[in-house]
Amino acid sequence: MARTGGRSTWLAWTAGVLSAGIVAALVWLALPGLPAVVGLTGDSLRDGQQVQQAEAADAPEAVTPGECRRLYSDALWAGLSWQPGSELDQDRSVPKTSATVLVDSLAPDVRFTCTWTSEAGRISTTLAAVGSDAGAIAQAALPDLGYGCGVVADGRVRCTKAADEVYETLEFGEGLWLSTTETAWHPERYASRVAEAVWRG
Repeated sequence: MARTGGRSTWLAWTAGVLSAGIVAALVWLALPGLPAVVGLTGDSLRDGQQVQQAEAADAPEAVTPGECRRLYSDALWAGLSWQPGSELDQDRSVPKTSATVLVDSLAPDVRFTCTWTSEAGRISTTLAAVGSDAGAIAQAALPDLGYGCGVVADGRVRCTKAADEVYETLEFGEGLWLSTTETAWHPERYASRVAEAVWRG
């Protein structure tokens, strides 16, 4: 291959050797600091993990309530508790609903039932585990029993019925059934507020 005019092979070779020497010297000088760099990198990664774990620990629990108290916000709990003659009983009885055929069909695994009684009336709320198709079954069966059904937030199915002083709200989603029957006592947005506690809606 022909050489380019004006370029000296000797100068190019000398410059290459000098460059390699400088690079080697820089690497040699950097070697003592390498463990410190590795240590700092490891510390940074560990600190990042610890921050993520701490944030996860501080985040609100995305779990289904396991008892009556956790079903109610402080404001709703206070409103129910201060009602004259108010009492709360917790057990595992089946949903108090006029749609008994649905109870038989879904065979709910009841987690808990909260029954409030007061001078104003009575409220019964049940949280139960059911099959993932419970919402579709309810939508098909309940309209014939006088319920109105529709899809609400996150694809959940809500069915409601009002007869005299009795209001029923049955909500289904993510394998859960939240059933509320209010008799004479109707706190503001009761059914939707307890649903928020269950599904964090």
